[in-house]
Amino acid sequence: MHRGNAIADVVTIHSEAHCYEIKGDKDKIARLTRQGDFYNKVFSKITLVTTQRKLQEALEKTPKFWGIVVAYEIRGIVKFKYVRKTSTNPFFNKELALATLWKSELTNVNEELSLDIPEKINKRDFALELSERMNKIQTNRWIAESLLSRLA
Repeated sequence: MHRGNAIADVVTIHSEAHCYEIKGDKDKIARLTRQGDFYNKVFSKITLVTTQRKLQEALEKTPKFWGIVVAYEIRGIVKFKYVRKTSTNPFFNKELALATLWKSELTNVNEELSLDIPEKINKRDFALELSERMNKIQTNRWIAESLLSRLA
């Protein structure tokens, strides 16, 4: 996202896209500061998956609205435990989130909602126009539907 400056490890899609960033024992939690700035702009929900060894640092360095999950192993089976539940991201930016979609996907949203935004404008302006005419719930739903349609 944002020209490759941050690439989410896993994104799940329900009524909104939920970013999961994975940091193992050898990864640097400090990198999250830079990556997190990008994630915070385009995902409504964000969760860090890390190890017990990195937990304290993760609790100190991640925003309170990020969820934290600890991955651990018992007899060769990896298990997960929620340490902090994800809450709504206050920095979510509809325009930047919509700008992660392809222009053809923005055009589809425009047509489906009958918004009459001229299709000849550039992608960034298209995302801006859409963001001004859609609420957060609509934005998240359309992003989720657009991403899911890529799999069809």
